Amino acid sequence: MTTILVITFAGIVLIGVLGFVGRRKPAADLTEWTVGGRRFGAVTMWFLQAGEVFTTFTFLGMAGLAFSGGVAAMYALPYVPIGYIVLFFLAKRVWTLGKERGYLTQGDFLEDRFDSKTLGTASAVLGVVFVLPYLQLQITGLGLIVKLTTGNAASSTVSMVIACVLVIAFVLWSGLRGVAVTAYFKDALMLVVLTVLIIAIPVSLAGGISGVFHRVAELRPSLLTVHAGSNDHTWFITSMLISAIGVAFLCLPHTWPGVMSARNPEVLRRNYTWLPLYELVLMFPMIIGFAAVLTLPPKSDSNGILLSLTQQTLPPWLVGVVVVGAIATAMVPAAGILVGISSAVARNIVRVRNERAQFWVNHGTVVLACGLALLLAIFRPDLLANLLLLTFNGTAQLAPANALGFFRRKVVSKVPVMAGLLAGEVVVIVLTFWAPKMFGTFNVGLIGLGVNIVVLALAAAAERAAGRAPTQQAELTTGGVV
Repeated sequence: MTTILVITFAGIVLIGVLGFVGRRKPAADLTEWTVGGRRFGAVTMWFLQAGEVFTTFTFLGMAGLAFSGGVAAMYALPYVPIGYIVLFFLAKRVWTLGKERGYLTQGDFLEDRFDSKTLGTASAVLGVVFVLPYLQLQITGLGLIVKLTTGNAASSTVSMVIACVLVIAFVLWSGLRGVAVTAYFKDALMLVVLTVLIIAIPVSLAGGISGVFHRVAELRPSLLTVHAGSNDHTWFITSMLISAIGVAFLCLPHTWPGVMSARNPEVLRRNYTWLPLYELVLMFPMIIGFAAVLTLPPKSDSNGILLSLTQQTLPPWLVGVVVVGAIATAMVPAAGILVGISSAVARNIVRVRNERAQFWVNHGTVVLACGLALLLAIFRPDLLANLLLLTFNGTAQLAPANALGFFRRKVVSKVPVMAGLLAGEVVVIVLTFWAPKMFGTFNVGLIGLGVNIVVLALAAAAERAAGRAPTQQAELTTGGVV
């Protein structure tokens, strides 16, 4: 067994062990398991929320996007900070509502705010369907990492199986606390690894970072501008906008447990102030992607360029450390996704009232979801590939419902909200699978969101004209923005 494989398997086991360490005592209820009893402080929340940003896509995909699309990859830099600006002002409202009303999931929030179990269930179903491919992406990415660095498909499969078994085990044992502890390790190791790579690779290829960009300007100057093509200005702006909206209004279901787990809203606001600076680390894999232009053929597999340069530059033992860092960016987000979707299933889809039965449904969903994602990653890795296109565009259709739910007074009833949501989803699905070129490079999620809002507004106007204005409900909270 090679040095890289030994370090890889040892790293996978270490991540699993750290996940088990996260549990302090048996979870008394789903609140303890899903949101850590709402007691996480600033440091834990920092790593937990930062960990949602750095996944296999960030580690490998951003380098590949810079390699193939140039500076268009930088659309990923501003959208999270933009979203955090909005969340800075919404944080107190979100947390206070969650604490006083007992929210654990996005479905809980929408069901309560619009007095509609149907809307709560629909949001949970959409969240699970659209995020399951994202879970498979993490597992498939883990296998790809091992395969690219070892050239051994069998080792790739074994790694995926071991990682999934360990993730299932520590998530069942520790819940969100296990995710938080592994996030400490993941982000610390990732920062070390990226710092080493951002120094070693540019120095070895061009004498430094400035040398890389001077060489790229000579060899492929078009990569240093956003130009016509699949990643043009329209793609850049609209992709950034839909992503920012998704972050700002907490549209992805697995982001809710992290927010609800904070000790108080000030912890969240402090994070939203400083986390945008952490986003600058995204530049590191992008720079490595530009460095790859100097040495790899243009037709190279973009997903593997970071690891290819790593093998060319570093000794085997250090390559193994880089692989462990990359694997951590798959295992930890996968664990967070499992916490989010399993809680949504137990609370908003299956809807068991008994606390013990809720645990069984929750834990069964963890095993079923991760097992399904693993099987698909091994035997049909491309089966859900197209559905992955809907992960962000599809979940972003929940933004109007979430935004209206933050108001103190009910300004719209459940019917217009549901009508807008369904219309937006239909538009996104049709434009993604049957008419992808109809609007050129304009993001289809943003088009769906426009239709969503128009339908919602028209349905609300019709409802008011018919004399069926929404019934006001008592507001129990003290914090708010409107």
